[in-house]
Amino acid sequence: MTTVTEPGYADLPRLIALMTGDEKHSAAAESTLDVLWVLYDRVLDVTTENLREPGRDRFLLSKGHGPMAYYAVLTAKGFIAEAELPTWSDPVSRLGYHPDRRRIPGVEISSGSLGHGLPIAFGTALGLRARGLTQARVVTLVGDAELDEGSNHEAIVVAARAGLENLTAVVVDNQSSTRGWPGGIARRFAVEGWETRTVSGRDHDALYEAFTTAHPGRPLAVVAVVEPKG
Repeated sequence: MTTVTEPGYADLPRLIALMTGDEKHSAAAESTLDVLWVLYDRVLDVTTENLREPGRDRFLLSKGHGPMAYYAVLTAKGFIAEAELPTWSDPVSRLGYHPDRRRIPGVEISSGSLGHGLPIAFGTALGLRARGLTQARVVTLVGDAELDEGSNHEAIVVAARAGLENLTAVVVDNQSSTRGWPGGIARRFAVEGWETRTVSGRDHDALYEAFTTAHPGRPLAVVAVVEPKG
């Protein structure tokens, strides 16, 4: 009898290596790897069985350029077949340079145009609250350079005023923003009323604690610091 073992964290580099042709964005992808793994392995209530359920958690990858790490994690969790990974970027493949919500199970938004994920996540969280689904968590992952887009800051302001406790923004900080923000990334959220936590983006236990410690009445911003880009 052969036992099939579900891929784990140690398999992610091998899965990523099956996808070639967009080496330009490999650093952008790998910067998100540990955050994605902790979310899908330990935090989010979203599986292949409940991905159509209204009360599921939602993950929105705003940093949609270079989604190789995202595809690898989705493969490890059964959303994508491993055999599909080598087809990445082929014209007939559903695994494109940007994730497509219409083609890939488990993908909530088509992304890659920077600055969209946080506003969409705000609207999603607000809609869930209106439907009484306040236990459904909405998490969006943005890059630090992506915060140069002004649409994010409108969402930061309004989400805090609305007290959207079910909304989490995780900012992967690889020091690639153009100008930065006075006092740092976390302060940009904190001054508007968000709960903020800054941790290593490679420390799984610290990430888990940051994502799961209660923050009543306020949205949560987790700044995940990784090695500088390049």
